[in-house]
Amino acid sequence: MRQTAGVRRMISLIEQCAVQPSVCCDNVSFRYRADLRWILRDFTQTFTPGITLIKGASGCGKSTLLRLLAGYLRPNAGCIMVPTALDPRSAIYQRRHLGFVFQSLNLLPLATVVRNLELAGSLAGLSSRELHERSGHWLKVLGLEEFAQRRPASLSGGQQQRAAIARALIKEPSVLLLDEPTSGLDDMNTRVIGRTLQEYVAGPRLCIICSHDNRLHSMSHEVLDFNRFLPLETHLVALAGSAE
Repeated sequence: MRQTAGVRRMISLIEQCAVQPSVCCDNVSFRYRADLRWILRDFTQTFTPGITLIKGASGCGKSTLLRLLAGYLRPNAGCIMVPTALDPRSAIYQRRHLGFVFQSLNLLPLATVVRNLELAGSLAGLSSRELHERSGHWLKVLGLEEFAQRRPASLSGGQQQRAAIARALIKEPSVLLLDEPTSGLDDMNTRVIGRTLQEYVAGPRLCIICSHDNRLHSMSHEVLDFNRFLPLETHLVALAGSAE
């Protein structure tokens, strides 16, 4: 039976993900409603191990792309391949192989920091021993040991951000997605987070960061400027005026 070009392309993507852990977007298009503009239109990109920084103006679709890669949104067209060739929307991928840090953090307010980590690890299928060892490890790496028994509301903004990253890392996922992880943080917190992410991706792991923070450029292996790919609100140019 003859294979169509689409089938051959899909097979090629699956083989690529099998050879090297990667996330592949093939002609992905997405919009929230049929009467709204496209957020993504025929977007094709392969994300390989290491840290990829996605930058771009507000509203250009960076956060939407992260949610598509996480399987929280379904593309209107095209396909997304993730390591292990799982469907991004599958529970196995999201619970075991994906780490996601939302811009709003989404820490459970009534749970302690360590309990937030343990709950995420339990969903990923970690044993009691693994939960104890990994939570201790990531709390130490991110400087949160003394805050382990505190609830998120009692922490500073930087501590909460580091706790959210520790929660994502306890699973030791192959794909780590972060939305504005250093927004509003001082240089010290940013350096701790940057060092942690650099060390984490030393193995065959992917980290994709959406951010306006230029301090993250130096720690990234690739920078993807979304302004080149996606439509922006051009009418804002006149409203913003000159830079003088």
